Amino acid sequence: MLRPLHDRVVLKQLEAEETTQSGIILTGDNKEKPSEAEVIAVGPGAEVDGKLVKVSVNVGDKVVYSKYAGTEVKNDGEKYIIVKDSDILAVVE
Repeated sequence: MLRPLHDRVVLKQLEAEETTQSGIILTGDNKEKPSEAEVIAVGPGAEVDGKLVKVSVNVGDKVVYSKYAGTEVKNDGEKYIIVKDSDILAVVE
């Protein structure tokens, strides 16, 4: 399992839509990279002005993150993306 450091968050991308609104089926590289993901792990937070500022999301949250943010990694055959807390734009409720 990945254990993020500082204000990093490990995300698992949710599957991209496979059909467009008009019914066209997309395959492989034609699918748009999803910007919605599930939070898998969170770091302890970052130190700002001598105080620990905790990460603003929790494990299990579904979030929207900045489209070009983060670093993609593979762990145990699964793909994850590691982003900074500030790259997370919203929690999906």
